[in-house]
Amino acid sequence: MIALAIAWFVLGIILLGLGGDTVVKAASGLAQRFGASPFTAGLLLLGVATSVPELAVNARALAVGQPELALGNVVGSTLANLGLTLALAALAVPLLLRARVVVVAWFGVLAAALLLIVFGLDGQLLRWEGGVLLAAFVLFFVLLLRRGRHEAPEVRALIADAAVSRPGLTLNLVRMAIAALTLYWGARLVVGAAADLGAALGWTPLLVGLLPVAIGTALPEIAAAVMAARRGQGDMVVGHVLGSSVVNLLLVIGVMAVVQPLALPASFVRLELPAVLAFALVLYPMLRGDLRISRAEGGVLLGAFVAWVGLELALLVA
Repeated sequence: MIALAIAWFVLGIILLGLGGDTVVKAASGLAQRFGASPFTAGLLLLGVATSVPELAVNARALAVGQPELALGNVVGSTLANLGLTLALAALAVPLLLRARVVVVAWFGVLAAALLLIVFGLDGQLLRWEGGVLLAAFVLFFVLLLRRGRHEAPEVRALIADAAVSRPGLTLNLVRMAIAALTLYWGARLVVGAAADLGAALGWTPLLVGLLPVAIGTALPEIAAAVMAARRGQGDMVVGHVLGSSVVNLLLVIGVMAVVQPLALPASFVRLELPAVLAFALVLYPMLRGDLRISRAEGGVLLGAFVAWVGLELALLVA
């Protein structure tokens, strides 16, 4: 049973990766087709489009009555972004940082985690609180766009180049249709297989979402980040990681709470969200110091991520 569940899970991850890549190209092409500059489309892709696979998984998890798996996936994906994707990219090639928007994105991660902790102290997330999260996301994106206009020309060119995509309407509508199908079936396979894995291993839905689902859905992003790092696009790597984290914490959880008030597991507020804060605080001096994330600093992030995974597993057997 476990072998079959793993096979379906891997197939689902592959479909999510394909769907995520396709939706990024389609979103960029459509944005430019309707008048957005490549630079604006690039800022959009710093987080929103690349978080679509997580959103698909969470929508499926909510649809089948597994909100804890969805919550685990959101926070687990954020921790995987900060402690695994960024670490492995920096270990491959030290990441040079020139874009000012990464600092805006960092503050967005910090504010989102703090806001969720405050809202979650009573053990639930209500619809109006989800609305506040969505409003905070809109504010974050507006600030990102305003800050982006003051970037140096070479940084603007880098972000714009990352968003270049054919703007044909028919082509991108077809891309969107293909992405919708692959994301739907990928999310369906991942959520179904995750439930089977959790039952076989004796894990809670929250832990299944935190570890195998979150890490699995992060794998395509990790591969893309390492390739971008090797091309010297450190700004895009950090921007994607931080932007995707803000989208997960504000947009994805906000939508979930507006659709359905959420009961929050105790560890969500006491352990997982504080872990996001800890990673953000560890990352800050790396972003503000010598404007690079070195291999040694990547090793620190990776070590912290491994320690967090070990703590989660230790608490499971305690």
